[in-house]
Amino acid sequence: MTVLEQPGAYRPAPPPAWQPRTDPVPLLPDSEPYRLLGTGADLDPGLLRTLYAQLVRGRRYNRQATALTKQGRLAVYPSSTGQEACEVAAALVLEERDWLFPSYRDTLAAVARGMDPAEALGLLRGDWHTGYDPHRHRVAPLSTPLATHLPHAVGLAHAARLKGDDVVALAMVGDGGTSEGDFHEALNFAAVWRTPTVFLVQNNGFAISVPLAKQTAAPSLAHKAVGYGVPGRLVDGNDAAAVHRVLAEAVERARRGEGPTLVEAVTYRIDAHTNADDATRYRGDDEVGAWLEHDPVALLERELTERGLFDDATRDGAHEEAEEMAARLREAMNEDPALDPADLFDHVYAEKTTQLREQAAQLRAELDAENDGQDGTAGHGGAAGNAAGGER
Repeated sequence: MTVLEQPGAYRPAPPPAWQPRTDPVPLLPDSEPYRLLGTGADLDPGLLRTLYAQLVRGRRYNRQATALTKQGRLAVYPSSTGQEACEVAAALVLEERDWLFPSYRDTLAAVARGMDPAEALGLLRGDWHTGYDPHRHRVAPLSTPLATHLPHAVGLAHAARLKGDDVVALAMVGDGGTSEGDFHEALNFAAVWRTPTVFLVQNNGFAISVPLAKQTAAPSLAHKAVGYGVPGRLVDGNDAAAVHRVLAEAVERARRGEGPTLVEAVTYRIDAHTNADDATRYRGDDEVGAWLEHDPVALLERELTERGLFDDATRDGAHEEAEEMAARLREAMNEDPALDPADLFDHVYAEKTTQLREQAAQLRAELDAENDGQDGTAGHGGAAGNAAGGER
């Protein structure tokens, strides 16, 4: 006799007819990535020129930052070469009042938003905290932990809406980040609260060395949106015009109060994961070469040429400006920073806690002892003095 066959056993009534809360069909992404370049679509010539100039500048920025790692001026650099269309478009679709939430690979997006290139590299140089003022630029700190910044983007967007501020948060993440719990939590909260948030997944094929096929069996990462009740968009991540249009539509949808959108941009990381990675161990030259033929800079250059919008002056002007930017970046990064150990205790809380003051005093004592050992005099100035001094 089973439990349910015993006298007085609980026998649940049949459930009511199930009905979906949301029609899934409008949320499904297209079967193929959305494209504009090469389709004859009506495109703004001014926007195409702006995108081209920013892509050329971004490509040069990636090359220069990579060179700085080889010179010992950067501790590490995760290049976005090949992904510049996503980086630039994400920055250009936002208004000044909006917020950008980048991952560690998205320094170019911060630079395209107007940040000084050297400031954007401060964290990767290991200099000082984030390296820039997030409030000034409306760019959250670069997030090295995968996807932990996504709930922050949702929280900021939700708070802004509660305050009545017309603000959209655009959060960038790689395909590897979609395997993290923070990704799920952020999408779920954003969907339930209908926050003005746009999630841009740059699917560059690998989470370091792990290919996408070993992360998910979904038809696409954009299909994951349906499970949260939000629209999923699939776009060619090397088509700068298409990425710009899809993101612009998602930002405007969020601004109208219609909730979040998940955008998957299919692109490719041409360089290694970082300067510490050997990409030849998990992918071949043929694969990289195929993607080089779909290079975002070349695609846009071809489009401008076919539309009669490209000439020597356009090309030379973009490259000259990019070289000037690279020269300024080299000059800034060749200067040794003046670092103050006392900064470790700043910007943790609005007012230093007792524990922080104790730690600052301990650091001061250690630095004083070190100075005593070097020159036989008590060192009470400079960094050691600042460490004990509280607020500055």
